[in-house]
Amino acid sequence: MRLVACLAGWMLLASAAPPGVNDALITGDTLPPKLSDFGFFANGKPSPRVHPYTLNTPLFSDYAEKERFIYVPAGKTIAYRGPGLLDFPVGSALIKTFGYPGRKLETRVLMRRASGWVALPYIWNGDDAALRRGGTRIPVEVHGTPISYAVPNQNQCKECHQLNGAIEPIGPKARNLSQALLGDLVKAGMLDRAPAAAKLPHWDDPHAPVAARARAYLDVNCGHCHNRAGAASNSGLYLTWEEADPVARGIGKRPVAAGRGSGGLEFAIQPGRPDLSILLYRMKSTEPGIAMPELGRAMVHKEGVALVSDYIAGMKKP
Repeated sequence: MRLVACLAGWMLLASAAPPGVNDALITGDTLPPKLSDFGFFANGKPSPRVHPYTLNTPLFSDYAEKERFIYVPAGKTIAYRGPGLLDFPVGSALIKTFGYPGRKLETRVLMRRASGWVALPYIWNGDDAALRRGGTRIPVEVHGTPISYAVPNQNQCKECHQLNGAIEPIGPKARNLSQALLGDLVKAGMLDRAPAAAKLPHWDDPHAPVAARARAYLDVNCGHCHNRAGAASNSGLYLTWEEADPVARGIGKRPVAAGRGSGGLEFAIQPGRPDLSILLYRMKSTEPGIAMPELGRAMVHKEGVALVSDYIAGMKKP
């Protein structure tokens, strides 16, 4: 009787234990219809090996608040490959939820399968989020301004996350993560090592140099397309942190193809003249065909515009 009672108690505890992440859904070939199917969270809390993270400088998305999590399956670790993108093993996932105070709008999941990364958008409705591969628009009010918030479709996810023709994560580069976070991932058995790496400054840190903050901002908001292997590689404008050529970064650079996106201006960045710089002209626009970035925003990021304007204004005029 004592053994039976112990077994019954153990079974009760086992049935009440959180199930954890469903690894088969990440590595398999199906597309889960609900976010909860993955098991990333239980009772509102992250499941084991689902680790929250933040970025030094994040991507601007219409002032949306974001919650970010990394998942790495048991028995596997992320490989540190220098200051660039961390090397995630098959079975990993990146989970990012967008919303505003008191309201979750969408969660984007990047799953690392044997065939590569797969991007899926989920739309929140109550206590769960449903897969919406075609994307959608959601009316919201941000800082008193009504906007049509855009949830990207699966193909638009590919546009931003494309590198050398394949989908890759954008945010979790070692240089854009704090040393404390990297250390926590090592302690959790999720990262193999975390040596000191070059760090992107926080874009809004008033104690950091303006040029460094502006370049960090451009790296995160523009560099995923504007790099030598990205979707905008044919533009010749490369805005990544590691780009050494000042002309490639836009300084005194004429556009490859003039059009309405140039606003009739001559240079991507005209030193000392923010008002004559195509880069800033496009950042200040929300008009399709002119606005940059092309996706992910319906508003002008006033603070980002001010930072890049100060950066250009501080350059020595030719």
